[in-house]
Amino acid sequence: MNAENRIAAAVSRPLGKFQDPDWTAKGESRATGPFNRLDTLWLNTGTLCNITCQACYIESSPTNDRLVYLTAAEATAFYDEIVDKRLGTREIGITGGEPFMNPDIVAIIEGALSRGFEVLVLSNAMQPMQRPRLKKELLRLKGVYAARLHLRISLDHHTMELHEKERGPRTWAKALEGIDWLARAGFQIAIAGRTCWGESEAAARESYAALFSASRSELHLLPEMNEAAEVPEITNACWGILKKRPEQIMCATSRMVVKRKGADRPTVVPCTLIPYQPAFDMGPTLTAAAVADGGMFDKGAVKLCHVHCAKFCVLGGGSCS
Repeated sequence: MNAENRIAAAVSRPLGKFQDPDWTAKGESRATGPFNRLDTLWLNTGTLCNITCQACYIESSPTNDRLVYLTAAEATAFYDEIVDKRLGTREIGITGGEPFMNPDIVAIIEGALSRGFEVLVLSNAMQPMQRPRLKKELLRLKGVYAARLHLRISLDHHTMELHEKERGPRTWAKALEGIDWLARAGFQIAIAGRTCWGESEAAARESYAALFSASRSELHLLPEMNEAAEVPEITNACWGILKKRPEQIMCATSRMVVKRKGADRPTVVPCTLIPYQPAFDMGPTLTAAAVADGGMFDKGAVKLCHVHCAKFCVLGGGSCS
């Protein structure tokens, strides 16, 4: 089928947005995110979390185990593949759920650090991280690998009222307690806030700076992720309109490992934002993911066929790294 006929066929079908890998609902050619290099490999250590947030894109909670705990042995297999295949990966990102609930978390972190990777752990800094044994282990890791161990802590707003509106009662003080401990101990930390509160970025940054005036924390303000949001699809023409380059988006330099409940082994997906959809599975190894073809992929490139591709990455300019 030639290009004209394919466009006509796409337009004639009653498709909604983000349904066809190659064509938008308007029959325009869908954009893809090229894969340039594996700079960051994300590991989802499991979707269980100690709290339930109102708008968690991955629906983490004390009962959600759709993504089960990744083991240290499973993580090591990917570290070894990076080394053996000389993939040049700089960073291992660790996310959840709450990563510090995973019983293998220290081994997962140390396995990456000991191989020379930088490690970024995303956490809420609450009870799981604050257990005395884990604090002791974190201090030990910091003592050996201080320059390469980073933690990013979620604090959804710079006020208790709005933070707890999202995360629930009695979450503010516990998060600040964890952040204060990390800062006093000299860890390299960043704060992750959200942009959904109707305030300017400048105002938000000023207020966060006042809250953390005694620390040297970085601040990341992340765009919202809502699968029900009304978002335009991204076409090849959008790059010029938006004055952006495909290589700037997250899937050009990142992949994530997930292990779904009931699966025999982990699988690789394009990024941290789409862990549940089997259509985005790229294979069981990083080597297979680099050449994934058909469906949502074109020789390792990702067809931007999800609302998060548009809202968070392209239009929002967000990145988890």
